Amino acid sequence: MEPKHPSASKTVMTDLVLPSDTNPINNLFGGELLARMDRAACIAAERHSGQVVVTASVNHVHFRKPVPLGSVLTLEAKVSRAFGTSMEVFIDVWKEEHEKRAKEKVNEAIYSFVAVSKAGIPVPVPSIVPETVLEQERYDGALRRRQLSLILAGKLKPEDATELKALFS
Repeated sequence: MEPKHPSASKTVMTDLVLPSDTNPINNLFGGELLARMDRAACIAAERHSGQVVVTASVNHVHFRKPVPLGSVLTLEAKVSRAFGTSMEVFIDVWKEEHEKRAKEKVNEAIYSFVAVSKAGIPVPVPSIVPETVLEQERYDGALRRRQLSLILAGKLKPEDATELKALFS
């Protein structure tokens, strides 16, 4: 299986924040943003794997700033690393407010997906070859994030987390 670059999975979604998307103080619901990020990340994972994918986990979400009614919301998702049958997808989110029209980063998240056959059985995915400094940083951090997630899920013993141990020794 040929390795791929993160740019091959790049997915950009742009949409307007409408009244039905907002809470009583006219900011985008957090759950609405999570759903939009899940869709963008799913498309990126499917582009990378060429398979149907399922969301395995939402490993990190950082809501930096509110997204007001009427904002233009842009999400960019790319696969940052692949592990056998799973993939980590990093999502960056920007807003453009009507009055300002300047892009401002408001959120980032990391989702994990597993590629599956039509029968729902995990299938292998291509590896990733980073091209930019940021892609390399995200690629390098992905193994540490994966090991931490596996420890928290009880699927990896802390003493077996080689990348995490290296941070503290």
